Amino acid sequence: MQLFLLIGQSNMAGRGVVEPQDQVTNPHIFMLTQYYEWLLAKDPVHFDRPALIGVGLCSEFARTLVKDDPKITVGLIPCAVGGTSLGEWKPGGELYTNAIVRAREAMKNGNLVGILWHQGESDIPGNPETYNERFAAMIQQLRSDLHAENVPVIVGELGHYLTQPNAAKLRTVLSELPKSLPICGFVSSEGLTPKVDNLHFDAPSLRTFGARYAAVWIEMTHKATRPLVGR
Repeated sequence: MQLFLLIGQSNMAGRGVVEPQDQVTNPHIFMLTQYYEWLLAKDPVHFDRPALIGVGLCSEFARTLVKDDPKITVGLIPCAVGGTSLGEWKPGGELYTNAIVRAREAMKNGNLVGILWHQGESDIPGNPETYNERFAAMIQQLRSDLHAENVPVIVGELGHYLTQPNAAKLRTVLSELPKSLPICGFVSSEGLTPKVDNLHFDAPSLRTFGARYAAVWIEMTHKATRPLVGR
């Protein structure tokens, strides 16, 4: 399998309302369950908040890759946890350690080819000026621990509907990560819309976001077998 590690907070885990289309499985797309079992993927893929989990961006990400290359088999490694700050993902912490353990287990059945990150809402009240440095240090250690120095890291933008102080500044910081972090891609959230809570992307937006993540990964790895999708 071509494996993708999914880390960050709730907008990576997914809080979109699950619809029948999100329950359709694909024989080329698998997910690693909470109990380390490989099952055909369907939403919800994550399990961080059982009462809240729903549609995330990873399902459409995987579907887009398979549409582009029907020969690929995708393995999703869900590790995101809602409400978590970047500081909680530092090496040695519980979230980081769990991601390493799950990724290593998954890698017994495939190759890690992508790390997908969406996080930042919990850091809006903090100090965006240090986010770049702290994120780069975490990713550098993560790549080292997984022997994945050349694996692309793809970062998504915070929703434009977030208007709290520092939200725009943190969006800028995220957009500039590829300038300082090697093999890093950025995905725009332009035009995406929230649920009524004005915090989480709604399900249609998460599907669009997932396709955009896939297009960036395909472009970064030059693996497109047809014109890029998701743009």
